[in-house]
Amino acid sequence: MTTSVEAERKTLRAFRPTSARAVHVSCDDCYLVVTLEDGRIVQVPLLWFPRLHAASPVERTECEIAGGGTSLHWAGLDEDLTVANLLAGADTEST
Repeated sequence: MTTSVEAERKTLRAFRPTSARAVHVSCDDCYLVVTLEDGRIVQVPLLWFPRLHAASPVERTECEIAGGGTSLHWAGLDEDLTVANLLAGADTEST
């Protein structure tokens, strides 16, 4: 028998925003910084993304904002990130 608490726990999911759009991306030696069109700035550690962390400063600048601002692509590094996953925090995934 499933209790209401168990049923509620199964329906809880991490919020994954889909409307946030990037307008600018930069990196320093420690952080990836993404500016969103609504003015928010998302800063996350490069350690979350081993390819970006290992990349040269020049390679990090070669980011294409794609999908109308919903995704970030570094062709030379074979790295793709979504703004939604960056905002989700710990659930961030790279390919």
